Amino acid sequence: MSARRRRSASGRRRAWVPLVLAGGLLFAAGLYFGARRRPEATPEPPATARAAPRPVRKPAPAAPRARKPAPPPAAAATATLPAGPLPPAVGRPRVALVVDDLGRSLADLDTLAALEVPIAYAVLPFESMTGPVAAELGRRGVEVLCHLPMEATNGADPGPGALRLGMTGAELAERTRAALDAVPGAVGVNNHMGSGLSADAAAMRAILAVVAERGLYYLDSRTSPESLGYRAALQAGIPAAERHVFLDAAPGAAAVEGQFRRLLEVASERGAAVGIAHPHPYTLEVLRREVPEARRLGYEFVPASYLLDHPAGPPE
Repeated sequence: MSARRRRSASGRRRAWVPLVLAGGLLFAAGLYFGARRRPEATPEPPATARAAPRPVRKPAPAAPRARKPAPPPAAAATATLPAGPLPPAVGRPRVALVVDDLGRSLADLDTLAALEVPIAYAVLPFESMTGPVAAELGRRGVEVLCHLPMEATNGADPGPGALRLGMTGAELAERTRAALDAVPGAVGVNNHMGSGLSADAAAMRAILAVVAERGLYYLDSRTSPESLGYRAALQAGIPAAERHVFLDAAPGAAAVEGQFRRLLEVASERGAAVGIAHPHPYTLEVLRREVPEARRLGYEFVPASYLLDHPAGPPE
């Protein structure tokens, strides 16, 4: 190759060098800026690293679905739901109201009758007005329970004629019969206090034997989580139920409103629920106001005897 041709080829190679360099620079720049424009797919942070959601004001949750009894009175007081609008019924839930500690006044009966829903009237057997109250309830043809006084664990006095730990089976049976005789027309029995005695298997067998011989049902007030009443009754061949909510374990209208709301939620979750109340003025006023609204929302109020569980077989 001549010198002239070598100089020409060398010149052409030198002319391409800037173009190649420029192209390389443009390509690198494209990669750089393109990478910055494309967001990277980052993994979800672990649950513990996420920011906590802002609290939202919404109705309190319904009671759990598990078939568990409501807590005893002391715990029920702390579990009171805040007062608020009553929850609409889910399906056609049934509610049984039981009013304890009757037998001291006839005036309470008219207030309760004004609710115009079935109520189980639990009458203490040896109070000053037991006889007149039982007689009036008999005339009205309503459901009556003998509110059987039993020994508590906290030293509280259950009242006259109480059944106590340390009594023989014969003594417990004798006192149970006397209590039932004092409340004629009773179709069932529920315990007044009894957190101590209701946890004693032998004592409950003696008491429930009398309940069985009279052909009555047993409602376990569940004043203690250790109560054996409900299970022992079914084992003895006796139809039985148990309390789900105490409406007035804590005093005051606001507490009763919250517990009444809780009772309705339990009824919606379970299909039925039993609530126990007492003839306190604030309790009666809340019931007078809230029961009609609950009926409007679709809750059906029934006698406690409608919610009994029945023994699966012969007594054990």
